[in-house]
Amino acid sequence: MKQHTVITSPYGPLTLVAEDGVLCGLYMTDQRHRPAEETFGDRDDSPFGEVEAQLTAYFDGELKEFTLELRLNGTPFQRMVWDQLRRIPYGETRSYGELAAALGNPAASRAVGLANGKNPVGIIVPCHRVVGADGSLTGYGGGLPRKQRLLDFERGTALF
Repeated sequence: MKQHTVITSPYGPLTLVAEDGVLCGLYMTDQRHRPAEETFGDRDDSPFGEVEAQLTAYFDGELKEFTLELRLNGTPFQRMVWDQLRRIPYGETRSYGELAAALGNPAASRAVGLANGKNPVGIIVPCHRVVGADGSLTGYGGGLPRKQRLLDFERGTALF
C-alpha cells in the first residue's frame, strides 16, 4: 500500500512516497522520470515524520548523512548504482566513470548515467553529486539549476 505527502523545501515542493510505511520515492516538481501522480497512493502525512525531520536537518545544514530505511525499486544494476551514490560523501562529487569503475566495469559509465537518472529518492540518494568526467554539470532529473544549487549548498557556497 502506498501513501504520499508533499512538503516544502528550499528547492520547491517535494513529493514523498512510502510503500508499506517505507520511503520509496522523493520527487521534485517537473522532475524527469517522475511517476504519474495516481501511482503515489492516498495522501497521508503519517509515514513521513522521520523523513521530514531528516530533510529539515539537511536543509538547515545540520545533517550530512541520511539514516532512513529506503525501499529502492529498480533493477539489480540500478540498485548497485544507487548504493554507490549513497557512498559519495556530503559536499563531494564523483564522475559517472568513477562510479562505473567502483562497480567493476569502467566501460559502463553510460549505464551508470541511465541508472542515476532513474533514482527514485533524489537528495537522500544523492544523484546530484555525480558530474561529468571534466567536473561539468551533466543531466539531473530535477534540472541543472537545482543540481548546481544543491552542490553549492553542500560545499557551503550557496547564495540563498
